[in-house]
Amino acid sequence: MMPTFLLRNISMLARTEAQAPNYLFKTIQRKLYNRSTEHDSPEPCGIASMMKLPIQSSSKGLDACFVGVPLDIGVSNRTGARFGPRQIRVESVLVHEVNHGTGAAPFDSLQVADIGDVPINLYHLPKACEGIRAAYSKIVENGCKPLSMGGDHTITYPILQAIKGKYGPVGLVHVDAHADMSDSMLGEKIYHGSTFRRCAEEGLIDCKRVAQIGLRGSGHGLADYTLGRQMGFRCVQIEECWFKSLVPLMKEVQAQMGNGPVYISFDIDGVDPGFAPGTGTPEIAGLTSIQALEIIRGCRGLNIVGTDLVEVSPPYDKAGTTAILAANLLFEMLCVLPRVKYR
Repeated sequence: MMPTFLLRNISMLARTEAQAPNYLFKTIQRKLYNRSTEHDSPEPCGIASMMKLPIQSSSKGLDACFVGVPLDIGVSNRTGARFGPRQIRVESVLVHEVNHGTGAAPFDSLQVADIGDVPINLYHLPKACEGIRAAYSKIVENGCKPLSMGGDHTITYPILQAIKGKYGPVGLVHVDAHADMSDSMLGEKIYHGSTFRRCAEEGLIDCKRVAQIGLRGSGHGLADYTLGRQMGFRCVQIEECWFKSLVPLMKEVQAQMGNGPVYISFDIDGVDPGFAPGTGTPEIAGLTSIQALEIIRGCRGLNIVGTDLVEVSPPYDKAGTTAILAANLLFEMLCVLPRVKYR
């Protein structure tokens, strides 16, 4: 408990005792984010929280939070995404508080912290999903917007179950090499390739407000694409993205999403493996890192209620390039949340 004399002193500055803990938190947060100019916190020093943000155990008092979901028992190919949140945090120390490209300064207006990882049952996928759903129900109940670090793409299913409980069905901007619309694998209905089929079946997403971008590769048939289109999805195959800016596409996506709540789910394998080799199911001829930025920046102005960045598998990228890209994309997601100020 905070000492009485300290509480009173802080209260004189914050006007009321009720505001005092929040004021103290803001003071600490501002101090942390002066490191780039004061040189008092070199990148290799300190605890590697996301962007060296304050760490707390819940979303209480937060507008947005970074949270890790170290699950990879839903994959069909290479594992290792359970180490994604940790590596993304390590590489995020290179990401600072102002976006030079857009002028976004999210910490000028939002209270943000790293709330650690969701406890995961790595031996039972349905139980793991139930734990994720329960954890996110608590995270979002006060309106905090989670920016999640996977973990494989299975995690989006229970996250969206919790999101629906708060906001109802959401629009979806889904960046991926794969549609993740399979029905099952070896008889199992829950895995990273069935995520959005389950979400559609349960009414977690508004199918008329779904855009899947970057789809490509080979498969056993075209059912993944045709089913989504029959449900109302806009499925943008990679051939529609080659050699061009995606700014015009994102204007169309903005119109499709409208004013309703929107969730962004970004599978790192949507990006070409030349930029992001550390992933479980890489596909050639993907999006560039520049196009990835255009997609996320093109979401500015939408009513975004949560985001995730999934499928980073550090064991397949010893240089950390994939995690560096992921950390920057998560920052870009933070920058397009509602109420972010621009300088």
